[in-house]
Amino acid sequence: MTNPSAPPPPPQPPRPRRSGDRFLYVPLGLFGIGLLAIVAIFLTPILSDSDPALWLYLTAMLTPIGFILGVFFALWSGRRSR
Repeated sequence: MTNPSAPPPPPQPPRPRRSGDRFLYVPLGLFGIGLLAIVAIFLTPILSDSDPALWLYLTAMLTPIGFILGVFFALWSGRRSR
């Protein structure tokens, strides 16, 4: 049984964010931009009856780059520090 007159323990301060957590936004952004470019590649012939521009194909290559960087971040952040 606990003592009801005892003061509650002080709240724990929030855990500080590591500077490496900001690196996650880079792969997510690259992956998202690449996916939007892929959607635009498929929609361009439907909406304008013309071929997609070269810059859309080059932008679509950001998708695998973002994916690889995201996997790298997951492996790097999951590593235990000694």
